[in-house]
Amino acid sequence: MRAKEIRNTFIEFFKTKQHSFVPSSPIVVKNDPTLMFTNAGMNQFKDYFLGNETPKVNRVANSQKCLRVSGKHNDLEEVGVDTYHHTMFEMLGNWSFGDYFKKEAIEWAWELLTEVYKLPKDRLYVSVFGGDAQDGLDKDMEAFDLWKGIVDEDRIIFGSKKDNFWEMGDTGPCGPCSEIHIDLRPATEISEVSGKSLVNEDHPQVIEIWNLVFMQFNRQSDGSLKPLPATHVDTGMGFERLVRAIQGKSSNYDTDVFMPFIAALEKKSGKQYGQEEKLDIAFRVVVDHIRAIAFTIADGQLPSNNKAGYVIRRILRRAVRYGYTFLGFNKPFIYELMPLLAENFGEMFPEIASQQDFIAKVIFEEESSFLRTLENGLKRLEQIRAELKENGQQVIDGKTAFELYDTYGFPLDLTSLIARENELSVDEQGFQSEMEKQKTRSRSAAEQETGDWVVVNEDNGVEFVGYDALEADTKILRYREIKEKKGTKYQVVLETTPFYAESGGQVGDKGVLQSEEETVKVIDTKKENDLIVHFVNKLPSNPSAAFTAKVDGIKRALTMNNHTATHLLQSALKKVLGDHVQQKGSLVNDELLRFDFAHFSKMTDEEIQQVEKLVNEKIRENIQLDEKRNVPIQEAESMGATALFGEKYGDFVRVITFGSDYSVELCGGTHVPSTGKIGYFKIISESSIASGVRRIEAITANAAEDFINQQMELVKEVQEMLKNPKDLKKAIEALVAEKNELKKEIEALHLSQAAGIKDELKKLVKVQNGVNVMVAQVTLPSADALKKLSFELKNELAPIVAVLAADIQGKPQVAVIIDEELVKEKGLNAGQIVRDLAKEIQGGGGGQPFFATAGGKKLEGLPAVIDKAKSLFAEL
Repeated sequence: MRAKEIRNTFIEFFKTKQHSFVPSSPIVVKNDPTLMFTNAGMNQFKDYFLGNETPKVNRVANSQKCLRVSGKHNDLEEVGVDTYHHTMFEMLGNWSFGDYFKKEAIEWAWELLTEVYKLPKDRLYVSVFGGDAQDGLDKDMEAFDLWKGIVDEDRIIFGSKKDNFWEMGDTGPCGPCSEIHIDLRPATEISEVSGKSLVNEDHPQVIEIWNLVFMQFNRQSDGSLKPLPATHVDTGMGFERLVRAIQGKSSNYDTDVFMPFIAALEKKSGKQYGQEEKLDIAFRVVVDHIRAIAFTIADGQLPSNNKAGYVIRRILRRAVRYGYTFLGFNKPFIYELMPLLAENFGEMFPEIASQQDFIAKVIFEEESSFLRTLENGLKRLEQIRAELKENGQQVIDGKTAFELYDTYGFPLDLTSLIARENELSVDEQGFQSEMEKQKTRSRSAAEQETGDWVVVNEDNGVEFVGYDALEADTKILRYREIKEKKGTKYQVVLETTPFYAESGGQVGDKGVLQSEEETVKVIDTKKENDLIVHFVNKLPSNPSAAFTAKVDGIKRALTMNNHTATHLLQSALKKVLGDHVQQKGSLVNDELLRFDFAHFSKMTDEEIQQVEKLVNEKIRENIQLDEKRNVPIQEAESMGATALFGEKYGDFVRVITFGSDYSVELCGGTHVPSTGKIGYFKIISESSIASGVRRIEAITANAAEDFINQQMELVKEVQEMLKNPKDLKKAIEALVAEKNELKKEIEALHLSQAAGIKDELKKLVKVQNGVNVMVAQVTLPSADALKKLSFELKNELAPIVAVLAADIQGKPQVAVIIDEELVKEKGLNAGQIVRDLAKEIQGGGGGQPFFATAGGKKLEGLPAVIDKAKSLFAEL
């Protein structure tokens, strides 16, 4: 019986038992935060078990595609090494939602296996739950007695909680289970050792094929068990293992589920399956992983560097690496198996056939990307291995393992695997520490998913020509995709670039990359290790084309103005404030400059004016730039050059000088050829950012001119509003004084108005059981007035329960005040009451048990608040 027929027989059998066929749910879980992938057939029926949803039918059967590579059920490391674990597998199952239970499930399972599939009864064993003291559960004697009527008692095994109590995860539906195992060993071995002793002992030929789960409980987050609203049956039979048993094979991979793919790989690789263990593992890894990759892509999960996408990328890279190392594939090959996959699985899972070309394209791109980095990564690993051997060491440290991950895209398990093959180990704890550091850096910057580098041209180093030119003919060496919340962008590395990469406080250049075919915007430039990385808004349609890199000259010029002004500013601060001034940070872009420096107190207005005046003097002197490149660090230090905060310098540095007795600094940034280009310098703020650290923000050139013009225009507008007074300052002072007097008069008027309202409200008080009850609608000028009025009523009318529904300048507000003794005696709570009343004005609020307020949007709802409050207090 072939695999397709075995699957169809299962479904047809349960149709005769009044089960409806239900198609498989997606392998990628969308709406369940407890799961990343569907790991069992019951996932799509979870709400039925919990009683959250009513099933349309009470009996169903299906073949569910599952993936177990993360969380509690993680089989990835066993895949390929043994012959019966898989990443993606099919789970055949029959279900009862509050209908039949243990009796039917057990009897039908035995009927199908022995009478329909004709599996030999003398090779089958069953296990039942043996109880668990921690959960307070007894042995499942009901299942035991049912099996005792079908098989000999010596073929029944009481299993542990680990083996015979099924749980989907840390929480959720669960229950005792009864497993059916088959002994596939040769007859000679069976006669020597009983199969019963090998059940659940990880023997490769004595395996579980069907698990009958009796859903009775829901595992709570605190670990306790809560009975489900109804009992259910959830069975799961591994399709691949069933086919192996029926076809009499010693391995799942020897069945026609996998052999067509192994045969295809044999033909492509020229190597033969079944000849060498390392080769066999590679064959098994590839033919297993192609299904996991294809099925998840078909269900909408593309490979990526985050969450579920990263899991898929790991699986794909594991397959590529095995194919590269053992089967000799140095070009993409996995995508070529897609037609065969569609042929074998497209009938049952039509999404595979309908998306065949798309899936193949995605896999091809992923393979191509990884193969470009794999070879370099393996060379790096060989260097590491040689260095360790030379030093008599056997452990790859965590930082190095992380470098392989971060630079070459090697997941930790891949590095560990290669290490084991070379009799080495990996400091996994150190790797995780480095990973956590990167995550912290990523969170502090921006959430994003970074793809792998795709190599376009041979990388012989990057040349920066931006000090001398704003354009350069170049080509792309590599690129990668960056996914952020705001969208997708790309990073490219150029062979020759005039773009300055963000460093030393100066932001990166912007501009364009132009080819004969298109123009691509460069939106930022940054440094990554020794790379100059250009951020572009889209990936060039032909990355291999010749490009001209053009820096935005206007932005560069304005940025240079601000950068040079920063040097002049630092020297001016030292002269005005003292030599203790040290740079603690800076930002230089085309709009402004920001300079953080060590200083013990707030700068006075006079000091700010002195600094500003000194910088502008140096600008007017039009001092020429004196730039020296590749200066030995010792020589630069002897010149008195000031180092930038946070920068690391090599043996040779660049020295920027504006007047040998004024500004000499180590700097890698871009500068104006002479200070006169800056035009004008204006400080716009001075503030504290930390203890002993001040910040100056300033502008130059066009921005400074615009700022001064705006200030002059503002003064002109104010003069016109005040009828052009002779002394503008005195006129404004008089206006402020008049405003303050009027404010006092208004406050007095409000107090008088509130007093009058209070007197009227006292007349509305009703006494209920010795308690003064007041419910009223009022109009008040402010929220403070409402609060003041509430407490005055409380003080004068104790014991009181009052609700005031107020119109405050067209906005509704509710206040509830209750005497403290009533809160204690009656259990009343102003906060709860006001939240209930606030619904009438489409609002919310809260407060203390004796006083609470709420605001809202619906002014016309105030009468409803009054009616609701009266109804509530009528019950006191």
